[in-house]
Amino acid sequence: MLSERHELNKIALSELKKDVEKTRQFSSYFSKMADLLLFLNEIYDTKEKSLEQLKQWNKVWYEEVSPEKYVDSLGNPAFCVQEYGKDYGQIFSFLYTEMRSGFIYAIEGRLFDLVINNELFLEISNLFLAGEEHPQQIKNIIFDHMRDYSEDVYEYRVREQLDPELNFATKIVMESDLSNPDILYQYGEYISKNEIDMLKFLNKLPREEITAMAKTYVDGFHEGFIVNNIDMSQKRSVNIRYTIGFEPVVREAVRLFAEIGLAPIIYRCGKSVLTRGLNKIGYISSSPNPQYEYDHRYDQAVFFDNRFMKHKLECYHNAYERYKEEAYVFAGPACMETFGETPFLPENKEENLKLTKKQQELSVEFQIKASEIMNQYIKPEQRSFTIIAYPIPEIGDRFEEIFREVVKVNTLDKDKYRKIQQHLIDTLDQAVEVHIKGKGENKTDLYVAMHEMGNPSKETNFENCLADVNIPVGEVFTSPKLTGTNGVLHVGEVYLNDLKFVDLEITFKDGMISEYTCKNFETEKENKAFIKENLLYNRDTLPMGEFAIGTNTTAYVMAKKYDILYQLPILIVEKMGPHFAVGDTCYSHCEETEVHNPDGKEIVAKYNECSKEGEYFQCHTDITIPYEELDSICAITLGGDEILLIKDGKFVLFGTETLNEPLTEID
Repeated sequence: MLSERHELNKIALSELKKDVEKTRQFSSYFSKMADLLLFLNEIYDTKEKSLEQLKQWNKVWYEEVSPEKYVDSLGNPAFCVQEYGKDYGQIFSFLYTEMRSGFIYAIEGRLFDLVINNELFLEISNLFLAGEEHPQQIKNIIFDHMRDYSEDVYEYRVREQLDPELNFATKIVMESDLSNPDILYQYGEYISKNEIDMLKFLNKLPREEITAMAKTYVDGFHEGFIVNNIDMSQKRSVNIRYTIGFEPVVREAVRLFAEIGLAPIIYRCGKSVLTRGLNKIGYISSSPNPQYEYDHRYDQAVFFDNRFMKHKLECYHNAYERYKEEAYVFAGPACMETFGETPFLPENKEENLKLTKKQQELSVEFQIKASEIMNQYIKPEQRSFTIIAYPIPEIGDRFEEIFREVVKVNTLDKDKYRKIQQHLIDTLDQAVEVHIKGKGENKTDLYVAMHEMGNPSKETNFENCLADVNIPVGEVFTSPKLTGTNGVLHVGEVYLNDLKFVDLEITFKDGMISEYTCKNFETEKENKAFIKENLLYNRDTLPMGEFAIGTNTTAYVMAKKYDILYQLPILIVEKMGPHFAVGDTCYSHCEETEVHNPDGKEIVAKYNECSKEGEYFQCHTDITIPYEELDSICAITLGGDEILLIKDGKFVLFGTETLNEPLTEID
């Protein structure tokens, strides 16, 4: 029985506190760890958890990894290696981080997860008490533990992504008194001034403004089914992803989704090494310390091998098979992103766990095969998504002004942009290639090849993107032809996947990345490793999956007015200049679905040479050149004629000149 194991664990942890000196030079570590786990068990055992108590626990728990205390925190691999040596220090920091996942288990009342964490620690501590410790023996225990319990862990993770009945967060959103910011501590996530101030601000807005924000978000998701001619009649659930503090908007979105027959699925991002990924998926809060998270992004290196990968894939398949009915009625994710936090420049530490070359290859293989499993049960061509972004208070003193400006950007007139963007598409459809050139210090000099069309009177290469699933409005995009796409893409500063890249430079040869560098770190080796890990996701290369031209000059002016260009998410930035995605195309796994522009033409540039061969990469990262770094974009026809679209950061093509009107505010 779980309850009996729980009680035995508490006794064993208390006994460990008495016998900790037997662990010799490691006594300080095991004493702190026993205290940590006893604290978690105490939280779990407290059945009536008041908001004040939750608030105090939250403060105590997250202070331990705060930047102020991180220098000598067990979560800091550098500190653990210094204190306990490399052989044990890396494992100790890994184990500490894994045990910290227990806070949300204790808050949610997830006894199984709490118990297996306790038992992993106790099994390792018993080695030291018996004087039989050895680094490889510890790793073997960790491997066996992760393998033995992965079936249960992954089944729960898949279930919480598909089953509205797991409603821990939904109840917080729908049943709490949102006028009291302390209700946010019910989540168990780190609650900072950002989350508190965000909720307070939204509570001040009139109900009709909250409803309008939610409606923009829900309508975008719904329109994804409409514009792609997808039957929605069988769908029953939607995953709502958001940042804590946005509960008033989420509550209204739940109500609006219910009107179109969709129940909310709300789950947190993964916490255990088994469930967390490089990107946070689920509901999130501010990070208590981005460096702590960065230091532990490859903790799976302790146990990940080919045996484990195969077992993990089997667990995923079994879990989806068990919840295949829930997967069939799942409509897709609706995402509210946030921006405004100080861009994070990570410190590279030699003491951090790193994947071996073989583990990198296995992680890529796993991503591919896990995606294939998911796509068997959640058909990409049968679901929708939407994504929208708002600022958080950390963006600065003018937060409230910026927030209202972003709301305006998110609700610009789609009809106006539809007509303007059609002029761009009509010209781009004449091109065999497009030349993009940077100016000043921007080294971009890139030729992007276009697909040949069989019937230009009825076909087009570019989608006229009008803020249905992808909000705000303002781009035309295509899947470029890889053969013939050559040159250098360079951007002075860009914020991708929560990381800041400085002087990012990528060279393409026939559409594939052939070279790359940046200036984040002192050595070229570090810079290349940073890009490979965080942009190529440990692959040797990726194709250019998308070429687009952003037309949202209103968003650009807003960014310049408030000096937030490099704090905006790529979702908005990609609408503010030409952008290029590395990875899969925008039509990944949906190439056979017919898609038409408002003018009736069918979009035919949905494949590239990789996807035609069934090769997918499970990533798609947009990189934008801001207008101010742009010399020109020129469409080159089969006969060699050059048609300028943009010159010196301004639109010069006939029919697009009105896009320059907002720019007069910053000239």
